Amino acid sequence: MAEAVASVSTPDTVASPFGELHFFDGVPLPETVETAYDALDLIRAIDVFLNAVPGASLVAFRAGLRVAGVTSPRQIGITEPRATSKALFLTPNTETTYGVTMLDLKAWGPTVIEAPPQSLCVVDDFWFRYVADMGIAGPDQGAGGKYLFLPPGYEGDVPDGYFVYHTPTYTNFVVLRALGGVPAMKQTRIYPLADAANPADNEFINLAETPFNTVHANDFSFFEEVAELVQEEPASALDPERAGQLAAIGIASGQPFAPDARLRGILEQAAPIAAGLARTVSYAPRDPEAVLYGSWRNAFVGGDYEFLRDGARLLDARTQFHYIATVITPAMAHAQVGAGSAYAYTVHDSAGNLFDGSRTYRLHVEANPPAKNFWAVDVYDTQTRSLLVVPSTPYPALASNDGKMQANEDGSFDLYFGPSAPAGKESNWVETVPGKSWFPILRIYGPLEPWFEQTWRLNEVEPID
Repeated sequence: MAEAVASVSTPDTVASPFGELHFFDGVPLPETVETAYDALDLIRAIDVFLNAVPGASLVAFRAGLRVAGVTSPRQIGITEPRATSKALFLTPNTETTYGVTMLDLKAWGPTVIEAPPQSLCVVDDFWFRYVADMGIAGPDQGAGGKYLFLPPGYEGDVPDGYFVYHTPTYTNFVVLRALGGVPAMKQTRIYPLADAANPADNEFINLAETPFNTVHANDFSFFEEVAELVQEEPASALDPERAGQLAAIGIASGQPFAPDARLRGILEQAAPIAAGLARTVSYAPRDPEAVLYGSWRNAFVGGDYEFLRDGARLLDARTQFHYIATVITPAMAHAQVGAGSAYAYTVHDSAGNLFDGSRTYRLHVEANPPAKNFWAVDVYDTQTRSLLVVPSTPYPALASNDGKMQANEDGSFDLYFGPSAPAGKESNWVETVPGKSWFPILRIYGPLEPWFEQTWRLNEVEPID
């Protein structure tokens, strides 16, 4: 019994990262009560940041679209002919055209999307959870089709002739890609179901040359972004566990987010700490499944779009993915031979050092890269996780389908990254910025067996200066 009493008891003084905690026979002294609640609020604020990154990301994305002129589902932003480094987006590629908008089911009610043929389109809810694939990965299988999205709690009639989806949030994120390029994407129609007999035309707004930000904050305003989402959406849209974390720091449905000076100070302290932790799980993930091989990492850990493994949520994997990427769909979690795309990224060179924009590096890509369609390497800013801004080009990338990249005699490729191009290698070079770090992402479109079997592998990126 003495051992049992000792194990269930608390010493009069407990050391902690928040300072010493003092008790009288197990009861906290007054100064410890204050310290303990400050510690609890800090811990919960950090957890809120790490677990609410998906939602904050879409709030920021919508705010950016509004700045760029996309203020209604009738308006669709497109990157014509392709994305550039002008705007801040989480790791876009420069090889394909994107179309983006936000559904507003509170204003429009049931809403129809007519997906173009041979497209790859996705709808995610406002907490960045998967709702539907449209196009090749969807039920129309690339033939094109009419999709109907119903708001939370909808109990009205559902007409025939649509692929129907109920979504838990009023705002929903729409991402469009069409294999036929811009002309095919402009076949997309979005309109209220009530206007189906005579829908108004959609407006396509070119975003490629517009500077605007779609990346969530890393300071106190992160919590304001999350509070905006919580106030707009039904309480039922979020699971009780995350809703409880949010409520513990004053973010609750139907209540204004107005932290007092004490709590605001804690949240201002928590945001940069949590952002640092998010960067750690993103750039140096410790889950063994995040390791592809060598320094190369896999951004989609667990092979499940809900980040589940044996019934448990992979919390770090969810933060890792959403901190550096945009769009969630099962098609990304399960790339198949000859279909979809495969990804790999690294922040380290062959010596294990972080990339330095003042140095010059070479990536030797072996012959016969296992891509049915094409492959590309895009270069990103480690701070913004957006395309690296450099003087020489708005497209900081090298792609096998651009008609410029030169192969070696044996079919291999040497790619160069540095502040200036090695002599005669301009077509295979991406500029970097002295004083800044950077990181590459390899994309293989239509990955083939050697990629999955790892009989073809990426080499390490070598410093050559």
